[in-house]
Amino acid sequence: SYFGILTRAGKPASDACTRLNFAIYNMDGTRVKQTNQTSAEADFGKASFKLEQGDYQLVVVGHSSNGNPTMTDPTCIKFTNAQGYTDTFICSGTVTIADEPVDYQVSLDRIVALCRFVLADDEIPSDVKKMRFYYTGGSGAFDATTGLGCVNSKQDVKFDVPADNKQFDLYTFLHDTEGTIHLTVTALDASGNELYNREFDVPMQQN
Repeated sequence: SYFGILTRAGKPASDACTRLNFAIYNMDGTRVKQTNQTSAEADFGKASFKLEQGDYQLVVVGHSSNGNPTMTDPTCIKFTNAQGYTDTFICSGTVTIADEPVDYQVSLDRIVALCRFVLADDEIPSDVKKMRFYYTGGSGAFDATTGLGCVNSKQDVKFDVPADNKQFDLYTFLHDTEGTIHLTVTALDASGNELYNREFDVPMQQN
């Protein structure tokens, strides 16, 4: 049988993310199908699979990172520092395939927590070329059955500093609906040398 999925996050999927990952698992957690899409594709937000009759777990992940997460295990879907952490949405649930084609329409729910770091300086010192954000207490991976973080990650991201950019968005998957990250912020020069350093404990909430 076949089934198709139209994804949306209260609006077209392309308004919320640039990548979609569809995965089908047996009920024991073994992945049997996966397809990945980018917003450049004409059918972005729709997927179809041919499956034997039975029950399956469906997981759809929406995000805008530089690559596709590792989805071998639905209880630990992983992003990496190199891919970047972005606004992330999922749908996870059970689908039943019978002897006729079936269509599903699903909604994606935001599962990340966002720390928005804003520089208050009137002008950024001219020798500051990059900002580094190193944070612990959250997770770069999540359990699709709960939407919560499932590992203790050391998340480390760097941003170039153009003259007009004073806002930096940091994402993580919390281990509960609320949590705290320990954030170290470092300003770097063009050679990667540390110029300034501050530490913060930041209370966070999912979504």
